[in-house]
Amino acid sequence: MITKIEDYFSKGCGRCERFDTPDCSTRKWIDGLTDLRRICLAAGLEETVKWGHPCYVHEGRNIVIIGAFRLDFRLTFFNASLMKDTEAVLERRGPNTKHPDMMCFTSNEQVKEMEQIMSAYLGEAIDYAKNDVRPVKDNSEPDLPVELVEALDDDPELAEAFYGLTVGRRKSYAINLNSAKQSATRLKRIAKFRDKIIAGKGALER
Repeated sequence: MITKIEDYFSKGCGRCERFDTPDCSTRKWIDGLTDLRRICLAAGLEETVKWGHPCYVHEGRNIVIIGAFRLDFRLTFFNASLMKDTEAVLERRGPNTKHPDMMCFTSNEQVKEMEQIMSAYLGEAIDYAKNDVRPVKDNSEPDLPVELVEALDDDPELAEAFYGLTVGRRKSYAINLNSAKQSATRLKRIAKFRDKIIAGKGALER
């Protein structure tokens, strides 16, 4: 992954084999991405690189991050549960995303069309950071598939490790396992996940 901000706008994020090629998604959306960058900087945000992408920060707190894909490019808000979304322009990244958190663009021209709204939303997010307003933590327990419940009952070491995980890590396993349609697939995944759980990691951690 890249570590220098200019590399993103000239080569891409460095996370796949299309990096620094004409096929990189950043090439298709470069005009829109450049406008997103300009708007974020005009809002007074500090520009950094995180996870191979341009991330914009205020007083050490992440505000938004930019991403480019084959079919669209996005401006995603951190702490999206705080956003009022008065213009109803925020979208969910996927079915497991609890709150709408991103502005999604399918043409470069859309960024300038939405610039005024975007600037207002950035201002709102910056105000939350300035006043140290944070989202209420969701500590609700995930719905565990029956196969995992049975595995935990049969394996005390696994159960102790699983319930010692953070709620977020437990949810990552529940989401992954519940996405499998067949019981046999869930059982295979549980066996594969055992070492990760014992190590205290979430489903998506390496």
